Amino acid sequence: MKIAVLGTGNVGSALGSRWAEHGHEVSFGAKDPAHDPVGHLAQSGPHVRVGSCAEALAASEVVLLAIPWSQARLVLEQAGDLSGKILIDCINPLAPDLTGLELGYTTSAAEQLAAWFPKTRVVKAFNALSAAAMRDPMFGQQRATAFYCGDDADAKSVVRQLSQQLGFDPVDCGGLRLARQLEPLAMLYVHLAVFEGWGGDCAFKILKR
Repeated sequence: MKIAVLGTGNVGSALGSRWAEHGHEVSFGAKDPAHDPVGHLAQSGPHVRVGSCAEALAASEVVLLAIPWSQARLVLEQAGDLSGKILIDCINPLAPDLTGLELGYTTSAAEQLAAWFPKTRVVKAFNALSAAAMRDPMFGQQRATAFYCGDDADAKSVVRQLSQQLGFDPVDCGGLRLARQLEPLAMLYVHLAVFEGWGGDCAFKILKR
Protein backbone atom coordinates (compact mmCIF):
# COMPACT_ATOMS: atom_id res chain seq x y z
CA MET A 1 0.00 0.00 0.00
CA LYS A 2 1.21 3.54 -0.74
CA ILE A 3 1.10 5.67 2.40
CA ALA A 4 1.87 9.37 2.78
CA VAL A 5 2.91 10.51 6.24
CA LEU A 6 2.47 14.25 6.59
CA GLY A 7 4.61 15.14 9.56
CA THR A 8 8.08 13.92 10.50
CA GLY A 9 7.89 14.20 14.28
CA ASN A 10 7.80 11.35 16.78
CA VAL A 11 4.32 10.08 15.84
CA GLY A 12 4.72 10.24 12.07
CA SER A 13 8.21 8.75 12.24
CA ALA A 14 7.10 5.88 14.47
CA LEU A 15 4.08 4.81 12.43
CA GLY A 16 5.58 5.46 9.01
CA SER A 17 8.83 3.62 9.70
CA ARG A 18 7.00 0.59 11.05
CA TRP A 19 4.64 0.42 8.08
CA ALA A 20 7.69 0.55 5.81
CA GLU A 21 9.11 -2.43 7.71
CA HIS A 22 5.97 -4.32 6.73
CA GLY A 23 6.57 -3.61 3.06
CA HIS A 24 4.34 -0.59 2.50
CA GLU A 25 5.66 2.23 0.31
CA VAL A 26 5.90 5.16 2.70
CA SER A 27 6.45 8.74 1.57
CA PHE A 28 7.19 11.22 4.35
CA GLY A 29 6.08 14.77 3.68
CA ALA A 30 8.22 17.43 5.37
CA LYS A 31 7.57 21.17 5.52
CA ASP A 32 11.10 21.86 4.25
CA PRO A 33 12.80 18.63 3.09
CA ALA A 34 16.06 20.43 2.38
CA HIS A 35 16.46 21.75 5.93
CA ASP A 36 14.27 19.67 8.24
CA PRO A 37 16.21 16.98 10.18
CA VAL A 38 14.75 14.07 8.20
CA GLY A 39 17.87 12.31 6.93
CA HIS A 40 17.35 9.41 9.32
CA LEU A 41 13.94 8.73 7.78
CA ALA A 42 15.35 8.48 4.27
CA GLN A 43 17.77 5.85 5.56
CA SER A 44 15.16 3.78 7.40
CA GLY A 45 14.54 1.29 4.59
CA PRO A 46 14.15 0.66 0.86
CA HIS A 47 10.41 1.41 0.97
CA VAL A 48 10.85 4.95 2.33
CA ARG A 49 11.01 8.28 0.54
CA VAL A 50 11.22 11.80 1.95
CA GLY A 51 10.03 14.87 0.09
CA SER A 52 7.52 17.68 0.25
CA CYS A 53 3.96 17.16 1.46
CA ALA A 54 2.73 17.59 -2.11
CA GLU A 55 5.11 14.90 -3.38
CA ALA A 56 4.10 12.50 -0.61
CA LEU A 57 0.40 13.10 -1.19
CA ALA A 58 0.62 12.59 -4.94
CA ALA A 59 2.17 9.15 -4.46
CA SER A 60 -0.33 7.91 -1.87
CA GLU A 61 -3.55 5.99 -1.42
CA VAL A 62 -3.63 6.55 2.34
CA VAL A 63 -2.58 9.74 4.15
CA LEU A 64 -1.57 9.87 7.82
CA LEU A 65 -1.99 13.38 9.21
CA ALA A 66 0.52 13.78 12.03
CA ILE A 67 1.06 17.52 12.37
CA PRO A 68 -0.14 20.14 14.88
CA TRP A 69 -3.85 20.90 14.59
CA SER A 70 -3.17 24.59 13.94
CA GLN A 71 -1.36 23.69 10.71
CA ALA A 72 -3.64 20.93 9.44
CA ARG A 73 -5.95 22.80 7.09
CA LEU A 74 -3.25 24.88 5.42
CA VAL A 75 -0.89 21.94 4.93
CA LEU A 76 -3.62 19.82 3.34
CA GLU A 77 -4.85 22.65 1.13
CA GLN A 78 -1.34 23.28 -0.15
CA ALA A 79 -0.46 19.60 -0.56
CA GLY A 80 -2.86 18.90 -3.42
CA ASP A 81 -5.88 16.83 -4.41
CA LEU A 82 -7.19 14.60 -1.63
CA SER A 83 -10.14 13.20 -3.59
CA GLY A 84 -10.87 9.58 -2.74
CA LYS A 85 -7.93 9.18 -0.38
CA ILE A 86 -8.18 7.66 3.07
CA LEU A 87 -7.18 10.35 5.56
CA ILE A 88 -6.07 8.92 8.91
CA ASP A 89 -6.41 11.67 11.49
CA CYS A 90 -4.31 11.06 14.59
CA ILE A 91 -4.38 14.71 15.68
CA ASN A 92 -5.69 16.02 18.97
CA PRO A 93 -6.63 19.72 18.88
CA LEU A 94 -4.68 20.45 22.04
CA ALA A 95 -4.53 23.77 23.83
CA PRO A 96 -0.97 25.12 23.99
CA ASP A 97 -0.62 24.23 27.68
CA LEU A 98 -1.91 20.65 27.09
CA THR A 99 -4.71 21.06 29.66
CA GLY A 100 -7.64 20.93 27.26
CA LEU A 101 -8.94 20.88 23.71
CA GLU A 102 -9.40 23.86 21.42
CA LEU A 103 -12.60 22.29 20.11
CA GLY A 104 -14.61 19.23 21.01
CA TYR A 105 -17.56 17.61 22.77
CA THR A 106 -20.09 18.93 20.22
CA THR A 107 -17.72 18.43 17.29
CA SER A 108 -14.18 17.14 16.74
CA ALA A 109 -11.04 17.70 14.74
CA ALA A 110 -11.89 14.66 12.62
CA GLU A 111 -15.35 15.99 11.76
CA GLN A 112 -13.90 19.40 10.95
CA LEU A 113 -11.40 17.80 8.56
CA ALA A 114 -14.23 15.89 6.88
CA ALA A 115 -16.14 19.16 6.45
CA TRP A 116 -13.12 20.97 5.02
CA PHE A 117 -12.22 18.10 2.68
CA PRO A 118 -15.50 16.32 1.86
CA LYS A 119 -13.98 14.20 -0.92
CA THR A 120 -11.70 12.39 1.53
CA ARG A 121 -12.56 9.37 3.66
CA VAL A 122 -11.58 10.43 7.17
CA VAL A 123 -10.82 7.86 9.86
CA LYS A 124 -9.89 8.92 13.38
CA ALA A 125 -7.18 6.60 14.70
CA PHE A 126 -3.99 6.40 16.79
CA ASN A 127 -4.76 9.66 18.64
CA ALA A 128 -4.76 8.16 22.15
CA LEU A 129 -1.36 6.48 21.86
CA SER A 130 2.18 7.67 22.50
CA ALA A 131 5.02 7.35 20.01
CA ALA A 132 6.61 4.85 22.40
CA ALA A 133 3.51 2.64 22.25
CA MET A 134 3.45 3.01 18.47
CA ARG A 135 6.98 1.71 18.27
CA ASP A 136 6.18 -1.19 20.62
CA PRO A 137 2.49 -1.89 21.34
CA MET A 138 3.16 -4.96 23.49
CA PHE A 139 2.83 -4.64 27.27
CA GLY A 140 3.78 -8.06 28.55
CA GLN A 141 1.23 -10.39 26.93
CA GLN A 142 -1.24 -7.57 26.25
CA ARG A 143 -1.54 -5.54 23.05
CA ALA A 144 -2.34 -1.85 23.35
CA THR A 145 -5.83 -0.93 22.16
CA ALA A 146 -6.04 1.30 19.09
CA PHE A 147 -9.47 2.93 18.92
CA TYR A 148 -10.73 4.18 15.57
CA CYS A 149 -13.92 5.55 14.03
CA GLY A 150 -15.20 6.72 10.68
CA ASP A 151 -18.15 6.76 8.31
CA ASP A 152 -16.62 4.77 5.42
CA ALA A 153 -16.57 1.01 6.02
CA ASP A 154 -13.88 0.27 3.42
CA ALA A 155 -11.61 3.00 4.79
CA LYS A 156 -12.04 1.67 8.32
CA SER A 157 -11.18 -1.83 7.12
CA VAL A 158 -7.89 -0.54 5.72
CA VAL A 159 -7.07 1.28 8.96
CA ARG A 160 -7.91 -1.83 10.97
CA GLN A 161 -5.50 -3.88 8.85
CA LEU A 162 -2.75 -1.28 9.17
CA SER A 163 -3.29 -1.23 12.93
CA GLN A 164 -3.18 -5.00 13.25
CA GLN A 165 0.02 -5.20 11.23
CA LEU A 166 1.75 -3.05 13.82
CA GLY A 167 0.58 -5.30 16.66
CA PHE A 168 -2.28 -3.24 18.07
CA ASP A 169 -5.67 -4.53 19.20
CA PRO A 170 -7.94 -2.36 17.00
CA VAL A 171 -11.41 -1.44 18.26
CA ASP A 172 -14.03 0.06 15.92
CA CYS A 173 -15.94 2.70 17.90
CA GLY A 174 -18.51 3.53 15.21
CA GLY A 175 -19.12 6.59 13.03
CA LEU A 176 -16.87 9.63 12.76
CA ARG A 177 -18.89 11.55 15.35
CA LEU A 178 -17.36 9.21 17.95
CA ALA A 179 -14.18 11.24 17.53
CA ARG A 180 -15.95 13.56 19.99
CA GLN A 181 -15.22 10.89 22.60
CA LEU A 182 -11.83 9.72 21.33
CA GLU A 183 -10.25 13.16 21.36
CA PRO A 184 -11.18 13.86 25.01
CA LEU A 185 -10.00 10.32 25.82
CA ALA A 186 -6.60 11.39 24.57
CA MET A 187 -6.67 14.22 27.10
CA LEU A 188 -6.82 11.65 29.88
CA TYR A 189 -3.77 9.99 28.36
CA VAL A 190 -1.92 13.32 28.14
CA HIS A 191 -2.78 14.10 31.76
CA LEU A 192 -1.47 10.76 33.00
CA ALA A 193 1.61 10.77 30.79
CA VAL A 194 2.63 14.40 31.26
CA PHE A 195 1.16 15.72 34.50
CA GLU A 196 1.06 12.52 36.58
CA GLY A 197 4.50 11.40 35.45
CA TRP A 198 3.57 8.12 33.75
CA GLY A 199 5.50 8.98 30.59
CA GLY A 200 4.87 7.43 27.19
CA ASP A 201 5.28 3.78 28.15
CA CYS A 202 1.61 3.30 28.97
CA ALA A 203 -1.45 2.61 26.86
CA PHE A 204 -5.20 2.05 27.10
CA LYS A 205 -6.55 -1.50 27.07
CA ILE A 206 -10.24 -2.29 26.89
CA LEU A 207 -11.49 -5.71 28.00
CA LYS A 208 -14.75 -7.55 27.43
CA ARG A 209 -16.22 -10.98 28.11
